[in-house]
Amino acid sequence: MEDWPRALDPILEAGLDRVYTAAVVEVRHRGWPVYQRAVGHPDPEAAPERPATLATLFDLASITKPFVATAFLRLLAEMPDLTLTTPVAEVLPEFWGPRPVRGFAALARPSALERSLWEGIARAEEVTFAQVLSHAAGLAAWLPLYTWLREEVRPRVLRAAFAYKPGRYVLYSDIGFIILGWVVEALTAQSLDRALQALVLTPLGLTATGYRRRGHAAPIAAGEVAATEYCPWRGRRIRGEVHDEKAWYLEGVAGHAGVFSTARDVAAFGQAWLDALRGQGPLAALLGADLPWQAVQLQAQAGLVRRGLGWALWSPAPRSVSNPLGPRAFGHTGFTGTSLFVDPDCDIVIAALTNRVYFGRERTATAITDWRLALHREAKRLCSSLG
Repeated sequence: MEDWPRALDPILEAGLDRVYTAAVVEVRHRGWPVYQRAVGHPDPEAAPERPATLATLFDLASITKPFVATAFLRLLAEMPDLTLTTPVAEVLPEFWGPRPVRGFAALARPSALERSLWEGIARAEEVTFAQVLSHAAGLAAWLPLYTWLREEVRPRVLRAAFAYKPGRYVLYSDIGFIILGWVVEALTAQSLDRALQALVLTPLGLTATGYRRRGHAAPIAAGEVAATEYCPWRGRRIRGEVHDEKAWYLEGVAGHAGVFSTARDVAAFGQAWLDALRGQGPLAALLGADLPWQAVQLQAQAGLVRRGLGWALWSPAPRSVSNPLGPRAFGHTGFTGTSLFVDPDCDIVIAALTNRVYFGRERTATAITDWRLALHREAKRLCSSLG
């Protein structure tokens, strides 16, 4: 039998003080933790004496999206009048009407075919929940909403121009999941942080996971949460508050980013999804037999980018971090240096949390991809060796 620590420890140690100051990884195989390791220091400036532990909190960044997608899917399972093909406008009536399509300038080498996708007029009321969940809704990747007046944010987002025609392309969109967060709030008559707690976190027993609402989050000691980037806009290094500017401006609670967690909880979340695909565990009871399966099937594709419902699917692109895993793998990455991937064929869950943006978002962008690829390759090799 292969020795997981002997094989994976060098990968974690190689990233220290080069890719991140702290990393915590948990790997589960056949439902059991076979590897749990914490390395480095979460906050070497404020708490240089405090090492990372399995309880260290990390800003999950975009891994928030699968959590929010899961909350929406639970509502979908409970509300007979709500379907994946329901237009978003039926829940958010403000999301209605014709919009210009202004994404043409984003193409590096536009062609006549692409021009037909990225110019013209689109109608917001035709956008469905399936399109939002699979990043095929035509919505902009991002908007500088943190530069707007607060009272302008919601109406401007809901009236914004499209990046391309809905259903015709796949463009990863924070805006789509910000809107999905508002949908969850409208359907539950609760704030998103409370809705996520009730719909997902409490039923799955994820006690270390949640939003840190700006101005209301409980104080946290230095070194208990991994510090992220020095933010010139905020004039400080980010500690215990969301790194993403848009989520921060939305009080730390948004559909695209804002959730903090531990590697143990993130791995448990991935395991809950893997179990649900087999009709087992609490998530299967919440979502039923069909929705988990639909969520990890191909819903939208553009080139080598393949999307499910709230999940990124395996990609043949060599630099995709899912590539070393099996063809049914699914997962998500977070900009701060986090990732969660599940390989049903190998019966493996890999939760890898780091604070790679500590050294600057551009400096470690390539290094974190290399590190994730190495981790996934070795984990898959070890898994395969066990039969």
